[in-house]
Amino acid sequence: MTTVHNTTPQYPFTAVVGMDDLRLALLLNAVSPAVGGVLVRGEKGTAKSTAVRALSALMPAVDVVGGCRFACAPAAPDPGCPDGPHEPGAVEHRPTRMVELPVGASEDRLVGALDIERALSEGVKAFEPGLLADAHRGILYVDEVNLLHDHLVDLLLDAAAMGASYVEREGVSVRHAARFLLVGTMNPEEGELRPQLLDRFGLTVEVAASREPEQRVEVVRRRLAYDADPAGFAARWAAEEEALRGRIGAARELLASVVLGDAALRQIAATCAAFEVDGMRADIVMARTATALAAWAGRTDVEEEDVRQAALLALPHRRRRNPFDAPGLDEDKLDRTLEEFGGADEGADGEDDPEPDGPDDGPDGGGPGGAPPREGGPQESPQPPGTELPHQQEREAPQAPEAAEAPEKSEPEPRPQAGAAGERPAVGATEPFRTRRLDVPGLGEGADGRRSRARTAHGRTTGARRPRGALGKLHLAATVQAAAPHQHARGRRGSGLVVRRDDLREAVREGREGNLVLFVVDASGSMAARKRMSAVKGAVLSLLLDAYQRRDKIGMVTFRGAGADLALPPTSSVEAGAARLEQLPTGGRTPLSEGLLRAHEVLRVERMRDASRRPLLVVVTDGRATGGPDPVARAARAARLLAAEGTASVVVDCEAGPVRLGLAGELARELQGTAVTLDELRADSVSALVRTVQGNRTDHANRKAA
Repeated sequence: MTTVHNTTPQYPFTAVVGMDDLRLALLLNAVSPAVGGVLVRGEKGTAKSTAVRALSALMPAVDVVGGCRFACAPAAPDPGCPDGPHEPGAVEHRPTRMVELPVGASEDRLVGALDIERALSEGVKAFEPGLLADAHRGILYVDEVNLLHDHLVDLLLDAAAMGASYVEREGVSVRHAARFLLVGTMNPEEGELRPQLLDRFGLTVEVAASREPEQRVEVVRRRLAYDADPAGFAARWAAEEEALRGRIGAARELLASVVLGDAALRQIAATCAAFEVDGMRADIVMARTATALAAWAGRTDVEEEDVRQAALLALPHRRRRNPFDAPGLDEDKLDRTLEEFGGADEGADGEDDPEPDGPDDGPDGGGPGGAPPREGGPQESPQPPGTELPHQQEREAPQAPEAAEAPEKSEPEPRPQAGAAGERPAVGATEPFRTRRLDVPGLGEGADGRRSRARTAHGRTTGARRPRGALGKLHLAATVQAAAPHQHARGRRGSGLVVRRDDLREAVREGREGNLVLFVVDASGSMAARKRMSAVKGAVLSLLLDAYQRRDKIGMVTFRGAGADLALPPTSSVEAGAARLEQLPTGGRTPLSEGLLRAHEVLRVERMRDASRRPLLVVVTDGRATGGPDPVARAARAARLLAAEGTASVVVDCEAGPVRLGLAGELARELQGTAVTLDELRADSVSALVRTVQGNRTDHANRKAA
């Protein structure tokens, strides 16, 4: 079930331990849905989904037109509602719905499905509503939202921007209203969101498990009590739930009376400008959030603390410039900006504040800025150790470059690590650059992406076929062509086309897929020159950014010393790949064969997990092979093993100096792949040729034929 209709009581919202920022963000959206929803980022097992699902029980009930599948409001029904026009009549009073969108849902499940057969033969718009219709005037919740397929993200973006959903199939279209509160949860280790969808979330919250033993004990105690007797546990928290529900209702009524003065508006605009956020959505979201905070605290005026809290919730995810930037705000800079642009409104009717410098507790014990009331007990710690938000961690961020540069002064005497003789400490990467696209040859059938050619549900139409299961995209011309010869035999009379199920043809489309990009990085002593390794890391970082933009999975194998390590198992998180790369030390011999064999094993396992996702092997090396008996021959055999399985590969040649041995090119030939230099990898390089794996394989075939 995707719409929550559970006979077991939900875990009470007021019983959630700690997580003050998360609870506040959810409550502000309950007070003012115009805030725009919440994105909850955090490690697994931190009760993100529990808190979100508990919110639905606190939302005020809604009135809908009786029998309308699209939840039209009786006072102002949608004039274009597919179930309309609505006559005055029965009104249904029901709870606010929380609809869950599975990450693997189909397009028809999200936006709805049209019965094309009836549309062609009877001219009837037989429409089955989807999840967007169910979520209208309610909550649309996406767990693991960062794993949502691109085509579903596009549909969500369209609906969020227009407040409506459009379903079109070969000239037959249906439109209905779709305004909902978007709430998503995600684990950043599994990959980041597209910037367009990220910006659609009004607020973002970072959550982490408490490191305080007493608070963790309380979490376990309450969870065990709920699992043993859900109804009894919910009954014990019923009074607190009702009080919180009443406070939400009171804040909603007060919201229209809250005044957002010019001083607060100046602070909002100055803060967004100071943190260089793109567009104007951040300013609007901050204004709505600050207004909701004032209403939640029981006030009719917006204060500086409301603006500050709104910035901490609305800006961290909007100031990222690339997927490797950690979300967060510099709170010192925020305070300086608010102080600089603070001050009373000119001509405002001010009243004496008996405690101008004290925190605003608000009604019912609300914290500063309208924070939700905390329950008694060990969970009252405002911010347990180890749960700092990104904007709190960022204060230490400027120290990172100094730490990275520290080895520069002692490079003649590098600090060896235990068990790694001659190992040099990690160096930083150069600035990333835009790379050329490297494709996998052939036509795949993997997940939608932006790298290699593939048969996908979206893209240009290349043909038609009989449906495999439920009809997807109708190929109208092919369907009419299949049905036309049978019209006389079927007794056709009049203008209608007699269509049978066997006549239907679906479109075969060609688009692009995401691939598994496996990096094999040489971290041996031959790569250890400081400037050289920085350039190599910059190139890999650039390829990681390219993989993020093309919706690839990535993995990383490193080799040095006596063997190879899987530094990063295949994942969708390029941020994790960048972190592993930054920490990569160098030194020792060059076990090239071990790196290639380890890559072969990783690809073998991934092929069993997902056979449709085709791999692209990117070997970053100067081509040298040392260590062990006959290392060059062993590396050549390992390369031929990968080539024999049809693994598409690219060798990034890192050889430097006036004398070049061309070993990376030899390796590329053994892999039946292509070799590019660091300069040729740049998309803006004038000297670079357009190189793809397919083109190189053609060259290889021509050489063999000659």
